[in-house]
Amino acid sequence: MEKFDQEVQNCLDVIKKGGVILYPTDTVWGIGCDATNADAIDRIYEIKKREESKALITLVSNFKMLEQYVEEVPEMAYDILKYAKKPTTIIYDKPIRIADNLVGEDDSLGIRVVRDAFCSELIKKMRRPLVSTSANISGEPTPESFDQISPQILKEVDYVVNLQRSKKSSKPSSIIKLSNDGQVKVIRK
Repeated sequence: MEKFDQEVQNCLDVIKKGGVILYPTDTVWGIGCDATNADAIDRIYEIKKREESKALITLVSNFKMLEQYVEEVPEMAYDILKYAKKPTTIIYDKPIRIADNLVGEDDSLGIRVVRDAFCSELIKKMRRPLVSTSANISGEPTPESFDQISPQILKEVDYVVNLQRSKKSSKPSSIIKLSNDGQVKVIRK
């Protein structure tokens, strides 16, 4: 358990300084930073060579944290997340206390309550959400394992987590958009 705790601490140290990390998630390897730090988020867009109009998602550790960053969590979200068989990201209207460059043009944000022990522990210690986007250059395939991550990405992040490197990634999360007016739209199954 000592290595696990050390990796969490290493990430925390980098993130507190506005850095960007490469880390395993409950789905694929992700590039991340503090979701309230606009400069760090800009770096992720640069690393991925991604347009800022393409939204990134955010990870939270539990429902209580989710409620701190969304103006109004639709009741249906709790049922969807409770019964989801795989990691599920929900796009919510009106995120709050998040860096502006993370929020979509339609004033929405995709947020996933993580079930992964490493992510959960890191987010709890950060006491704020963690940005998560797949560890690839925009337009290129999502790596299924650590060894498929581009050397360019590895070079540009500030820290690479030394855990779960042999694990084959599962697929990206399901994405569901829940509007405050009651509309539900499946974006990715």
